[in-house]
Amino acid sequence: MQHLSSSPSPRWITQVKGSQIVSILELVQDLIVISLCIGLFSFMVMQLREMFLSLLPPLDFPHVTADILFLLILVELFRLLIIYLKEHRISIGVAVEVSIVSVLREIIVRGVLETPWIQVLATCSFLLVLGALLVIRVWIPPTFDGIDPEQQVSRRHRMRFANELIETNGKDL
Repeated sequence: MQHLSSSPSPRWITQVKGSQIVSILELVQDLIVISLCIGLFSFMVMQLREMFLSLLPPLDFPHVTADILFLLILVELFRLLIIYLKEHRISIGVAVEVSIVSVLREIIVRGVLETPWIQVLATCSFLLVLGALLVIRVWIPPTFDGIDPEQQVSRRHRMRFANELIETNGKDL
């Protein structure tokens, strides 16, 4: 008996539509990230102008320091967005570095002596956790260097399904 397969499989249509939808959604997400990059870059230029104006006399050193640290935070956030656009992943290292600089900025701007001791203790423990995360991330296996666990699981599932299909077809003969 000849099997007529002139009509496309519903599964094939679902896969094509699914891949088209996913690619369109990824494109929209990339456009959102690009618009965030443009907005963040514009904000950095405005902040840089503000920082240079704050360098004029009378010089307010804590304000200048806060502006410089805030600008560094914006640069790191911009770098995080660029890494996302290139690799479609969030860099743990950059995200942790931004968090550390943000916490340290708040401590420097407020001053350690003016901050309640419980908040200093909480900040210290938070910084310890972030530092540990920076150290631990070295031992975390890379999932984006050609090794995608989801694809490996999907490949194993397809191979198991194909083997089961071969076994059932072999038993029918």
